[in-house]
Amino acid sequence: MKANELTSFDHTHLWHPYTSMTNPSPCYAVEAAEGVRVRLADGRELIDGMSSWWAAIHGYRHPRLMAALHAQADRLAHFMFGGATHEPAVGLARRLLALLPPSLNRIFLADSGSVSVEVALKMALQAARSRPDGAARTRFLTVRGGYHGDTFLAMSVCDPVTGMHSLFQGTLPRQLFADRPSCRFDGAWDPADTTSFERLIEQHRAELAGVILEPIAQGAGGMWFYHPEYLRRVRDLCTCHRIPLILDEIATGFGRTGKLFALEHAGVVPDILCVGKALTGGTMTLAATVCTDSLAQAISAGGQPFMHGPTFMGNPLACAVACASLDLLNETPWAANVARIGAQLRAELEPCRRHPAAADVRVLGAIGVVETRAPVDAAALQRHFVERGVWIRPFGKLIYLMPPYIIESADLTRLTDAVRSSLSQSMR
Repeated sequence: MKANELTSFDHTHLWHPYTSMTNPSPCYAVEAAEGVRVRLADGRELIDGMSSWWAAIHGYRHPRLMAALHAQADRLAHFMFGGATHEPAVGLARRLLALLPPSLNRIFLADSGSVSVEVALKMALQAARSRPDGAARTRFLTVRGGYHGDTFLAMSVCDPVTGMHSLFQGTLPRQLFADRPSCRFDGAWDPADTTSFERLIEQHRAELAGVILEPIAQGAGGMWFYHPEYLRRVRDLCTCHRIPLILDEIATGFGRTGKLFALEHAGVVPDILCVGKALTGGTMTLAATVCTDSLAQAISAGGQPFMHGPTFMGNPLACAVACASLDLLNETPWAANVARIGAQLRAELEPCRRHPAAADVRVLGAIGVVETRAPVDAAALQRHFVERGVWIRPFGKLIYLMPPYIIESADLTRLTDAVRSSLSQSMR
């Protein structure tokens, strides 16, 4: 099919993330991708600045990942995880445990990041039932500006005002939201930053099943990077009040912020951890929810099973590719690459700060963000970027980059040049 035939059929029948079927956004037919380059069906080649929403950290069609996928497909593509196991799942669990703090040692394999958050919240709720006062513990505390996924319970802990799920507010569980941390990651610490959180956890401690946060870097809720001391204070408060802390590392895990996991910036360990996206190097959908042994014991008190079971849980193909991706991460200088990318993003995006359309510029690890003063015309900017030979997808007031770790300097400069040029475009 020709490119226009693909997009015509797509516009009529296929729904894309956060789009309207009556007013569809521009859609580009992708034919192939390799390394950091994406080839459109019309023959144009683009440099990828998004890593397919944080996931493709090794670039596309990496031979190690493709070899693992093909080898596993020849043996076992799928088998139910109920009452059965297989080598890729066990191998993945071994690799994950080697990377995580020792107290995180019980792993639930999920289909996607949103599902892993749903699992984490259900874990906390079910664990609460083992406490004498557990029946009253049905709510969660988080901070504004967060994003944790699109499934129903996950939506309830996303920002209730600026988030993407306001349409469902009348039917979502009512959670508690502290003020967003205001101290920047690289700025001075102000102890008053946790005042709102401290007040809410004290007032509602008897209602809380858990606390959930994106550690250090908030993602789709605003690309905000906050001070590590905030996370340390939250960990201390959760410990003091015996409330489980859930850290959502779906977007930040596996090196994106400069540490293997963003929690390392603060030196804290949660009771429950969610990982996904880059877990398979962006090749297949897979996530995991990992908890402590003590939480697992509370969930399983009296032999009670944990009440969740996806059909494709522990899919062998996804687990095999995840094993290969984690091995590749361990064998490559990912930390040096992320530091190199971060330094270049700082140098080349900083001039944007002087542009009248820009409100802020911030960089953490291999994430570069230009926040604009007014919401951008995402469709118009997307066309601008494609015309300049890059793939960047802005939203709201955010034009941001999170390229694969393998990107070379010249390609990264093409991305940052496109971001700078887009500021003038956004004011038209």
